[in-house]
Amino acid sequence: MTRQRLFLFIIALLLIVLSWWQIAAARTGLVVQSLSRNGIPMLYIAPVRSPKIPGVLIAHGFAGSKQLMLGYAYTLAHAGYAVMLWDFSGHGANSKPLARSSLQADLDTAYKALLAQPRVDPQRVAVLGHSMGSGAAMTAAIQQSDRFTATVAISPTKAAITPQVPANLQLQAGSWEPRFVATAQQLLQQAGGESQGRSLVVIPNAEHITILFRQVSHQAAKTWLDRSFGIQNSSNYIDNRMTWYGVHLFAWLLILGAVAPTISSETTLRQPPRIWQRFPARGVSDLLFQAAIQVHNSDTVSKSDRLKSWIGLILSPLGAIGILALLNRNTDIASLGGVLVGGALGIWFYAAGIVWLLANWRLPRLTLAGLGLGLGLFLLLWVAFGAMAQVVWLQWWLVPVRLQLWLWLSLLCFPWLLASGIAQRQSSLKSRFIWWLGQSLVLVIGLLATIQILPQIGFIFLLLPIFPLFLAMFAIASASVKDVWAYAIGCSLFFSWAIAAAFPLVG
Repeated sequence: MTRQRLFLFIIALLLIVLSWWQIAAARTGLVVQSLSRNGIPMLYIAPVRSPKIPGVLIAHGFAGSKQLMLGYAYTLAHAGYAVMLWDFSGHGANSKPLARSSLQADLDTAYKALLAQPRVDPQRVAVLGHSMGSGAAMTAAIQQSDRFTATVAISPTKAAITPQVPANLQLQAGSWEPRFVATAQQLLQQAGGESQGRSLVVIPNAEHITILFRQVSHQAAKTWLDRSFGIQNSSNYIDNRMTWYGVHLFAWLLILGAVAPTISSETTLRQPPRIWQRFPARGVSDLLFQAAIQVHNSDTVSKSDRLKSWIGLILSPLGAIGILALLNRNTDIASLGGVLVGGALGIWFYAAGIVWLLANWRLPRLTLAGLGLGLGLFLLLWVAFGAMAQVVWLQWWLVPVRLQLWLWLSLLCFPWLLASGIAQRQSSLKSRFIWWLGQSLVLVIGLLATIQILPQIGFIFLLLPIFPLFLAMFAIASASVKDVWAYAIGCSLFFSWAIAAAFPLVG
């Protein structure tokens, strides 16, 4: 390792330590306790020392988890509220399948768990929800209006609200999610318009996901609840945990850049290791090995190879749309594999990846060193992205049923990432940026076209801004890990883990 790379490595370690210290500091003065009621994972957050205080239920949206709403939880807890978060059925660490009736039942269980906490004043309880969770929150506040003093609905869905219920209703929507802004405006009209107990806040420069990490949204919810409960609040807490999460992720990518060239230069093998030669029937095993990986004896990349890769990338969504359209004739594609939308997304990447691979045709050789480096890349990305995500914004640990999903989702995502690795090999920094931009455009446009034909998986639309971020991370990995197979193995295992962690389970 050169001095420059060693310097980067040390700086990265310091940034990682600093990030974890800042994340831990957000808990100062708070009780953070994990609970479980009726199989529902919950998280209770409240000030350490306080008399009877108001309680707030916080409900996440579709494909979310209790961690996704922690920005509101920490902001409110530091302001003197007791907060209860939970994973709806089929979400996060809750392994129960999602059902139409489960939302209200889960919210009711969380309500009882909140009131069981000795510091919570049962006469002062509010409910806050995002997207799908906003519908559950508003429905609960309408049907049990005597329970809730105030309601905050973020990126709201439709609900049967009136000028009387729910009490003290605040609606929020991001300026970049016009459909939800229109829904919020309609709900405000149903509720009797802007008044002392009715408010609509449009969060600037925010869409369906990023609104959850905007300080403006956190503070608007706190101010509304303070006013509803008649509280004079002096809390100046600002939730910066996502900023430190970004620093943590960046530091790990620095480590990848510092370490990967050293490892790959020392371990890249051109021939199977000696132990391979000791296996019986070596000739047969070698034949099968070589046939399986379609050995390509030249690592040079010509202009025609680049052109073929671009053509394959551009045509890849056509194969994905065609396969999903065929599957839709005989099955419910929205719940393929027992996971809502996520299974269809995996099939999309598989079919698109096969088309892209066919354009390349010849594959580089696979070595045991490449396999090992791929597993190492997966572990590094898993820790870099997920270790802190578990306590900041994402349920990263997979329950057993999700681990099973991860295995077959890995196989589905592999062709796309193998084709991506082949396309980017021996590319300059400028070329990698162009490949990232091209993949992002094809992926977003292709998924938009898929949604138009198959609207039952339309939830993917809300996730489109996330895909270019993953591809950017993979482009950095590709620049650091030169081995195509290592890149494909590591990134497909990691990307499929993220899909398995996020999407809801169904029966």
